[in-house]
Amino acid sequence: QVQLVESGGRLVHVGGSLKLSCTTSGRPFSNYAMSCFRQAPGKEREFVAGRGWVGSETPVYSDSVKGRFIMSRDFAESSLSLEMNFLKPDDTAIYYCAGGKFRAPTKFPEDYDYWGQGTQVTVSS
Repeated sequence: QVQLVESGGRLVHVGGSLKLSCTTSGRPFSNYAMSCFRQAPGKEREFVAGRGWVGSETPVYSDSVKGRFIMSRDFAESSLSLEMNFLKPDDTAIYYCAGGKFRAPTKFPEDYDYWGQGTQVTVSS
């Protein structure tokens, strides 16, 4: 059974930091691009950040999080981490990790084959 489990979401104050993790099991994901999406109430699912296969170390970030968020992959642990800094109320959403069998991450949810169940991030002012 292929599983992606997202964790780390919690309540945080404006300007604070938070680290989300996505752990995988059931198959290797070394040949998959891994990305994070988020969805706020009443809004469409939005691309946040992504990283490609082993050897493709350059991350891709949405304009809204560039300079604030850092995505990393730990291939030994088959995990994906998203370090979020200088958090804003607009960052409040359910965050999902996703995997797709392509080299570079895309910004389209329909491209991805596997999804985690999400973790809630709430940024209070």
